[in-house]
Amino acid sequence: MNIKVLGSGCANCKKLLENVKEAVQSLQKDATVDYIQDWKEIATYGLLRTPGLIVDQKIVSYGRVPTVEEIKNWIK
Repeated sequence: MNIKVLGSGCANCKKLLENVKEAVQSLQKDATVDYIQDWKEIATYGLLRTPGLIVDQKIVSYGRVPTVEEIKNWIK
């Protein structure tokens, strides 16, 4: 499983990254978590607002910080 957190490095982006790591650890998933801050790369995903969350190449959230429980549901 590949998970990408897209963001500028702001507090919300960092919080999303923490929530993703907590969800992955809690579920004991074998997942790669990438934190992408390059705006050119972020633009290739079609995101207009950050933070963004992509699970296996599918955008599941953007413009907000989902809870750990929401993230768990997406990565189950």
